[in-house]
Amino acid sequence: MLDRAKGDGEAMPALPPKPDILSRKPTLNGRKGTKLIGGHFSPEVSTQLRIIAAEEGTTVQSLLGEALDDLFVKKGRSRIVSG
Repeated sequence: MLDRAKGDGEAMPALPPKPDILSRKPTLNGRKGTKLIGGHFSPEVSTQLRIIAAEEGTTVQSLLGEALDDLFVKKGRSRIVSG
């Protein structure tokens, strides 16, 4: 494929597409074997969740795991997140 945008009539070869492997971000060791679960909520939800995490000396991820386990139990499933 040639690119004629140079303007002087000379054809310049188009650059080949970057290999997909270069665009992948490295996986952090702590994330191996996990899947991201997310959602979009109001800023107030985020703030309140971070406040609770700070008050309890824990992480937002830990609180979300606890909440998911509670949801699983409520729906008749077994706890699988927080042992």
